[in-house]
Amino acid sequence: MIQFRAQCICFYTLQFLVVIVLVLLLGACAETQFVAQTVKHVSKVDKKSQSSGGYYKIGNPYQIKDVWYYPKKDYEYDETGIGSWYGAKFHGRKTANGEIYDMNSISAAHRTLPMPSFVRVTNLENGRTMNIRLNDRGPYAHGRILDLSRRAAQLLGFEKQGTARIRVRILANESRALARKLNGETELAEVGSPIIVDSLPKTKVSSQLLPEIGSNKQLRLSPVPVSQAPQPVAPTLNNDELSTLATDEKVTVEEVLQQVRIFIQAGAFSNFENANRVRANLSGLGKVKISSVLIDGQDLFRVRVGPMVSIAKADQMLERVFKSGYMEARTIVD
Repeated sequence: MIQFRAQCICFYTLQFLVVIVLVLLLGACAETQFVAQTVKHVSKVDKKSQSSGGYYKIGNPYQIKDVWYYPKKDYEYDETGIGSWYGAKFHGRKTANGEIYDMNSISAAHRTLPMPSFVRVTNLENGRTMNIRLNDRGPYAHGRILDLSRRAAQLLGFEKQGTARIRVRILANESRALARKLNGETELAEVGSPIIVDSLPKTKVSSQLLPEIGSNKQLRLSPVPVSQAPQPVAPTLNNDELSTLATDEKVTVEEVLQQVRIFIQAGAFSNFENANRVRANLSGLGKVKISSVLIDGQDLFRVRVGPMVSIAKADQMLERVFKSGYMEARTIVD
């Protein structure tokens, strides 16, 4: 009897151990499956993030240090000012339109132009000029109109000093073509810009039967060819051409006719009295002048402080003009 009970105890103990082992094995399998699914999911996310390229973006208005900026399409953009460059701190990070910033390739950041766009940048201090692709927002420092990659600054010849007096002009056809590629082949341009559809509807001409004058007969007219205005030639660039524009390190030299000067422009006013009032308010900061200019058929009166003896002095003066209440002030190279 005692032997039978011992056998029963051993049997139930064995069953219990088997159940424990099975539970552990099932748990391990479930955990292994969970870990595998998690790794697989993370891997997919990682691959997706690595393979995701940039996208076309204009963006909403935003603010930097109490100054508002309003991104928009501007295919007539042409501005002179101070350029700078940014490097290691942002290297490998995503740009404002989702690309990866590489300080060793050609790119730039602009506050309001669409991303990506192409611009022609000239270093007014040495005449070096090159085409550069915009793919980021910036600069974040007041008194700058463009932030270039380190490589672009090297090629334009101002990496060591950090800043330069530059001119930035948008390459309108190239930028439109790039927008067309990224937004779809059949997207229509804005009013006033070239039509960029693949094809336009053709005018159809058919014959008609008209009655003869004074008779009951009908006259069959032959189709008359209708002259059509030539279709606007849409800017077209293939992928290879766009890629070349984005990576080309070709530098040309433009003749700089005169020494450029730096001013701080507090504003441009259509009313002389308003301009004169601003001049009086800023007269304690230094030499302030009012100059008239005709823009789009309208006389404007510009209020400028300067010229400044250096970029550093211009930066200081810009901050003083801001503190005087003129937040639309900017640094001008003329």
